[in-house]
Amino acid sequence: MYKHILIPTDGSELSMKAVEHGVLLARALKARVTSITVISLSTLYEIEPASFPELPEEWGYKKLMERFANKCLDQVKTAALAQDVSCDVMYVEHERPYQAIIDAANNQHCDLIVMASHGRHGISAIVLGSVTVKVLTHSTIPVLVYR
Repeated sequence: MYKHILIPTDGSELSMKAVEHGVLLARALKARVTSITVISLSTLYEIEPASFPELPEEWGYKKLMERFANKCLDQVKTAALAQDVSCDVMYVEHERPYQAIIDAANNQHCDLIVMASHGRHGISAIVLGSVTVKVLTHSTIPVLVYR
């Protein structure tokens, strides 16, 4: 069935639950996982400063974003390792996260995207987040939405 699953994460609580379920699905299907974190300028304003108390003042935006992405992706690697699932990770700087997710799925030859219904932008459990809606609308491969 599915052999290569793309799991986008923004580090939010719901996206990390989607990671857990995506990794469990990959284990059940004997599939491999690629996880992506997309960094954009708007992401900077949503990172909680307390997440990086040791971050030197002189570090700029790019260093902060790299650090944030690595923190998110390390959690995915840990979840995959715990389930004995092969996992690659990547982060991309892009102003349109949905497009970066779709591009990664195509470039990595993924056959399924597993993502949260909403991330840091979405506070409503009723309405899908804008990134998720755009991935659902524009993706040519199946998308499983975790809610």
